[in-house]
Amino acid sequence: MFEATTILAYKTTYKNKKVALIGGDGQVTFGNCVLKGNATKIRTLYNGQILSGFAGSTADAFSLFDMFDRILEGKKGDLMRSVLEFAKLWRNDKFLRKLEAMMLVLDKEKLFILSGSGDVVEPEDGKIAAIGSGGNFALSAARALDRYANLTPRELVEQSLQIAGELCIYTNTNIKILEL
Repeated sequence: MFEATTILAYKTTYKNKKVALIGGDGQVTFGNCVLKGNATKIRTLYNGQILSGFAGSTADAFSLFDMFDRILEGKKGDLMRSVLEFAKLWRNDKFLRKLEAMMLVLDKEKLFILSGSGDVVEPEDGKIAAIGSGGNFALSAARALDRYANLTPRELVEQSLQIAGELCIYTNTNIKILEL
């Protein structure tokens, strides 16, 4: 795991409606210095139908988001087919495969963790995933809150990222959340 950020994805059924959320902190670090505290590391893709988040270099994020969005367009928004194509391209590109980066992508049906080594991982529970240096803190909090608290999906994501921001020095509590 690299020292990058915290991104948390969560999908569930709430009030008989499928929802998908992604949240991220706003901290950008360079070594042991904070460069910026209000960066946006999450975005919607494919006409607002797909949520995505990135842990790694900001410049790399823009390239990978754009590349994935083009693939989504070509696959008419089919997330599974797009993820497989994207992983193959990312893994085979001589420059991109050396990036220390990860992405989370999800819609209301599917959730995936992607990396430049060609990893395409669907979380075991299919509903919660996190990446970045604070990812394990956020993931642990989200699993506990999902099991034992009575929170809205948005509150669960926000509180999980808040906890990660209190524990991980590369994560802050300037939290942004997107929802489908």
